[in-house]
Amino acid sequence: MAPNLLRAACVQLCSTDDINANLNSIATQLQACAEDGCQLVLLPENATLMSADLNQRQASSLSPTTSKILDWFAHEAKKHQLWLITGSMLVQDETQPNKAFNRCFVFSPEGTKQSHYDKMHLFDADLGSESWQESKYISFGASPTMQTLNDPWKVGLSICYDLRFPELYSFYQQQGCNILTVPAAFTVPTGIAHWLPLLQARAIENQCYVLAAGQSGEHNDGRTTYGHSLIIDPWGKVLNCLEEGEGYISADLSLETLTKIRQRMPVLLHRREI
Repeated sequence: MAPNLLRAACVQLCSTDDINANLNSIATQLQACAEDGCQLVLLPENATLMSADLNQRQASSLSPTTSKILDWFAHEAKKHQLWLITGSMLVQDETQPNKAFNRCFVFSPEGTKQSHYDKMHLFDADLGSESWQESKYISFGASPTMQTLNDPWKVGLSICYDLRFPELYSFYQQQGCNILTVPAAFTVPTGIAHWLPLLQARAIENQCYVLAAGQSGEHNDGRTTYGHSLIIDPWGKVLNCLEEGEGYISADLSLETLTKIRQRMPVLLHRREI
């Protein structure tokens, strides 16, 4: 594929409290993505574990330095020659007992761990029908993370609730990112109301491609997630969508398309300090 094209995929899962079963599901989807010629694959938030059991979440939190699961992801990235963004998983916070980071890893096609991002904005919300307090067991991430893929592609990393904070994505754009990734496990009420408009807004205002990989369906922890994984172009056009169920979507990201949009409507050059 030409350097100015990048075939990207978003994997949609219905992860459970069985880590091995989740890894098997991921392996199936990665194989399909590789056969489709994908070069970049994004997994959803909580890809390896969705559990209501706090003790299980804590016991399953990865060591920040070594892990068989991270070794497995490294092997899969190398096996399929993919840039693999792992969605997120819990990693022990060695400074705070009983807390973990919600962390996204990036692996190169050579199978090396390149970078990671810790979720900065935590979902503490009472929706009436359901309530979530992530900050009770998740530590706040400290800073944004960018990852350069093969030139000229550069990714700005985020996780789920981060999507509601546009300043993070504006920062990424100003640092030269042209792809924004959003692994998520959106609830159904917030998904129906806000998922698509927020993703399109982040794409349009930053003139970047947006990859959004979601969890979908009923999980063992009692929640039902919205799905609707999306790939959106810098004009805000939906290139592909998977509404429900497990699977993947793919699309070719075009540097030529991105450049034309930025040239014809150069809003990024018109930004003024407030």
